[in-house]
Amino acid sequence: MDECCEVRPVHARQRRVLRLVLWINLVMFAAEVLAGLLAHSTALLADAMDMLGDAIVYGFSLYVIARAPIWQTRAALLKGLIMAGFAMGIAVEVLVKLARGLTPDAEIMAGVALAALGANAAVLALLWRHRADDINMRSAWLCSRNDVIANLGVLLAALAVGRSGSAWPDILIGLTIATLFATSAVGVTREALGYSPRAGGRAAAQKHAAPITQKPEASRKAVR
Repeated sequence: MDECCEVRPVHARQRRVLRLVLWINLVMFAAEVLAGLLAHSTALLADAMDMLGDAIVYGFSLYVIARAPIWQTRAALLKGLIMAGFAMGIAVEVLVKLARGLTPDAEIMAGVALAALGANAAVLALLWRHRADDINMRSAWLCSRNDVIANLGVLLAALAVGRSGSAWPDILIGLTIATLFATSAVGVTREALGYSPRAGGRAAAQKHAAPITQKPEASRKAVR
């Protein structure tokens, strides 16, 4: 999951594919949020969080990576805060569900999970031919593969809710997905908060200045 959260440069020939993947993730994020709220499904909301996380990474890779380091840091911090906030929202949703004794609508869960599975399968197919291009595209492909696994988990939760009439399968699957992404969000936020442009600048300056600090004796030996 952590590898999926990394933002890396994107080659020009990969931009068209990533733009299409970005829009698929955004559309499915909106659909799963709406369905999750209507169906009182923690698993759908957590899967929507998964979609949002991927969309943010693709968007940053396309539009932020070429900017100055400070903008990259701000973008990473924004992503971490958004994902952390979404994880807290899911935790609140679970508490409300338990307090009110709400049971998710298994039919809505299964239908939307199938749609999300189809969307992620399409994304996986789009990225298949590019998976060996570089580490960036392989990371995107791995993210999509993880999304398919998460969709299957939501489907299993829907079947279990339909069979048992209990909300716990939905809650357990949802909290598992949300915990994984909350952990990644904490890591991204810590890295962003720990970044210092001045320290980075000093390190770069020292790196470039190192070859100049050569002793005279060494220089004369090199000439000989």
